Amino acid sequence: MSTPFLSLILPAHNEAKRLPQSLKQVHEFVKQQPYECEVLVIENASTDDTANIAEDFQAGFPQLKLIRLEQGGKGNAIRAGMLAAQGEYRFMADVDFSMPVDQINSFLPPNLLQAQVAIASREQPGSKRIDEPFYRHLIGRVFNLLVRLLVLPGLQDTQCGFKCFSAEAAEQIFPKQTLEGWSFDVEVLAIARELGYKVVEVPITWTYQAGSRMSILSDSWKMFKDLLLIRSNKRKGLYRGKAL
Repeated sequence: MSTPFLSLILPAHNEAKRLPQSLKQVHEFVKQQPYECEVLVIENASTDDTANIAEDFQAGFPQLKLIRLEQGGKGNAIRAGMLAAQGEYRFMADVDFSMPVDQINSFLPPNLLQAQVAIASREQPGSKRIDEPFYRHLIGRVFNLLVRLLVLPGLQDTQCGFKCFSAEAAEQIFPKQTLEGWSFDVEVLAIARELGYKVVEVPITWTYQAGSRMSILSDSWKMFKDLLLIRSNKRKGLYRGKAL
């Protein structure tokens, strides 16, 4: 079997409602591409029919693979998917597809050359936000300010759920990932920079989707503590593999 050009990684925890429509969109996208794809649904600790839905789709979608994990956490699902993937490029995507699926090609050659780590940005010139409540935007910008001050200066949008890694970058970065909750994105990008990878922000069109599982109060406090941990790990050299 030849190496896929693209691995599309979909973390799926209790996504029975949104997964069918998303897989239909992804299937259409895959059929239209001139390159080989694989699609990995990473189901972890779901209590609904998420896994069964993915299995049902496999009959007519040969590029689709299901990986089941007992442990929850989006970061856990993404790490498992990135390390199980075979593609030359490995793209993580939220199941809600708030970014149109056809924009995936904006992250890949020939549209984007020599980028080993590329992340979707709702803040770069040319990006567009649709229907986002003001309070959600405000909370996101405050968190990003903290991210830039404490960990990742210069990056304007670390939390959008669409990111692309070359195979080389994924295999170097994700074994060093330690966080499994909402802040894993920041840690992964911090590791990327510590390993010398440039992170490129790609402007996208993004439509707000209701139904976030994030608790603004409890999760925001946890994410702030995670930022302090990431900064500490950086200073100790842990992401470079050299404990100082």
